[in-house]
Amino acid sequence: GAMNPAPRIAVIGAGMAGLACASSLQAAGYTASVFEKSRGPSGRMSTRRDEAWQCDHGAQYFTARDPLFRAEVARWQHSGVAAIWAPRMQVLGGASDHRTDPAVERFVGTPRMSAPGRLLADALTLTTQATIQKLVRQADGWQLFSAEQGGMRERFDAVVLAVPAPQAVPLLTPLAPQLATLAASANMRGCWALMLHFMRPVGLPFDAAFVNEGPLRWIARDSSKPGRTPQAGQETWLLHASPEWSEAHLEEDGNSIAESLISAFVQLGGSAPDGWTAHRWRYADTHPVLQQRFAWDGEQRLGLCGDWLNGGKVQGAWLSGTQLAQEVVRSLPAA
Repeated sequence: GAMNPAPRIAVIGAGMAGLACASSLQAAGYTASVFEKSRGPSGRMSTRRDEAWQCDHGAQYFTARDPLFRAEVARWQHSGVAAIWAPRMQVLGGASDHRTDPAVERFVGTPRMSAPGRLLADALTLTTQATIQKLVRQADGWQLFSAEQGGMRERFDAVVLAVPAPQAVPLLTPLAPQLATLAASANMRGCWALMLHFMRPVGLPFDAAFVNEGPLRWIARDSSKPGRTPQAGQETWLLHASPEWSEAHLEEDGNSIAESLISAFVQLGGSAPDGWTAHRWRYADTHPVLQQRFAWDGEQRLGLCGDWLNGGKVQGAWLSGTQLAQEVVRSLPAA
């Protein structure tokens, strides 16, 4: 008889979880189509670029303790899209039990944080600038409706939502109340990021620091990362505000955010920048952490993955997507 066509899976969200899920499904012989609302893949593994400078403003580095993920990172290293970053680290301010472990290997994307996501996306079918607003179960499978195109032509055997939990809730509520409840239970917090551009080196005796008091939680000399090639003598620094401070100031404008964070940076020994760019991450982390790695409703053929389901972080996102793909394969055999 005729071969059954491979199951078609729509993956909504091209951050690390969605890319990992789609890659695993494709490797198992499924047809995976990824839809992303922004202009490119990689989600919070992202970089802002200008003619003169660039700066990672989301994920700052990642670790790879899980053997499966460590193997994937080795593949990225081999492809030239990831490398070890060995910054001079400090912990600033306040009595703290936060020690930096010298044995931790910190990886970054090269030449920028978005590079691993681009490597994965290049092997996938990715539709960008597609903001999915509704899912409808038709007789011949799931139909997606986007803000940009309305009802889309393709039909899918299953849909995976790899977006921040609050964005998944309205899509799930009319379809899968239990999944909607799970997504609604995730308390995702914002984070203000400030990218600083300097025409000359900043005289701080470290490349990165955890900060235990004031509005800042992390500062880093982004230009110290491997593969970054700033113009001679120039530097970029990245400042992340604490979740608590970010949440309290989430609706303020960039100018007042910059004023507060630059002032805190100067108090730590930094200097005022020659230029800055602010970015508000509305959904940066999940607190408290949810322990479930992914979710799958086999009857509806709807799945959830993302770093919000697996402790935040790049490794958590990759494992969440990869493990959901394995569950889809068990639930919907390819042949």
